[in-house]
Amino acid sequence: MAGVGDGVALVGNTFPLTLVRGWRVRVEEVGREAFRAAGGGALVSFWGHGETRAAAEAWLGLPAGALEPREARPAVRLDAAGLPTLEGRSFRECWVLSPDVAGGGRPAPGMAAAPAAITAWHLLRLTWEEEARA
Repeated sequence: MAGVGDGVALVGNTFPLTLVRGWRVRVEEVGREAFRAAGGGALVSFWGHGETRAAAEAWLGLPAGALEPREARPAVRLDAAGLPTLEGRSFRECWVLSPDVAGGGRPAPGMAAAPAAITAWHLLRLTWEEEARA
């Protein structure tokens, strides 16, 4: 099983909370250093907005194309244990990177933030806690 401490990270620009079922999930904002310390290996990406991908890769210190999903518009699902799964791997940890946009606004529905309008990034680590299964 991929996830905590195995060098493979699940990364995206949003995570549907409707996929949090049967587990206690801890959500915490962390710095880039936490992401770098936890990974160091392969990424499984469900990044949904190609317009912001290069800016996110640069902020995380990743090479160009590192956050490009292997398939168009990949959808994270739940495995039989209720953990997020993508590309045949299950995860106990997920990283979500979201931008602050100039003026505090949000892009129109179906649109991504323009890279030039991004003023800051926030990195969230979601962790499915082993001992707290409901």
